[in-house]
Amino acid sequence: MDRKKFLIVVAAGSGTRMGGTLPKQFLKLDGKTVLQRSIEAFTRAVPGIRVVTVLAPEMMAYWKECCYNDRFYCPQALVGGGLTRFHSIQNALGRVPEDALVAVHDGVRPLVSAGLIQRLFDIAEQYEGVIPCLPVSDTLRVLSPLSDATDAATPAVNFGEGTLLRYDAAAPALVARERLFSVQTPQIFDAKLLRAAYSLPYETSFTDDGSVVEKFLAAHPERKEAVAYVPGEKTNIKLTTPEDLTLAEAILSLK
Repeated sequence: MDRKKFLIVVAAGSGTRMGGTLPKQFLKLDGKTVLQRSIEAFTRAVPGIRVVTVLAPEMMAYWKECCYNDRFYCPQALVGGGLTRFHSIQNALGRVPEDALVAVHDGVRPLVSAGLIQRLFDIAEQYEGVIPCLPVSDTLRVLSPLSDATDAATPAVNFGEGTLLRYDAAAPALVARERLFSVQTPQIFDAKLLRAAYSLPYETSFTDDGSVVEKFLAAHPERKEAVAYVPGEKTNIKLTTPEDLTLAEAILSLK
């Protein structure tokens, strides 16, 4: 089946952990903005894919200027971001017809390969959703702030230099590491299913599209849709810190 293919690229974040005043999706990576590289990965892998770019409203003019200056002539619908990622996707889905396959991708994952994109779209023709993931290899701990002045039940949100934590013996036991996976994007769904899932009320647990869809399907056991989790790529990193940008440059230099 040759269905219409859409890309929603999410680039409305402020990127505070990267430091500096310019959001990380607009930083240069080997001569091109991170966002341009993220979009180009799809336009090269899936010729004719239709692009919906979600941006903070105040950055739309800047992005248009970037595209003009860098001669990045990619037809794309620009959509204003919402209060959270969840609300940004809700806004973008208004530009996607229900009979399409839609990939949702982080604008700061510029190294996703054409092979992974094509494989995910192929699998999405058989299932209503497909999500790339990687097995967790590190040993995991549940930790709490060490300071007696801090409520031990409150997790340390800003874990950086000078932060001290302690093992939380009262925390629930972790799931066996062999069953834990880190989730990536792009995540590809039947657009009708994704639109239905995003009719749910917002919850803080909705950190990606898969979590929204899985919540929706759990609430509607009569539905027969299935979401497949498949191997992702170690090089499909999300740029969050300056160290990630350095790593991305190193990966590009090897290609």
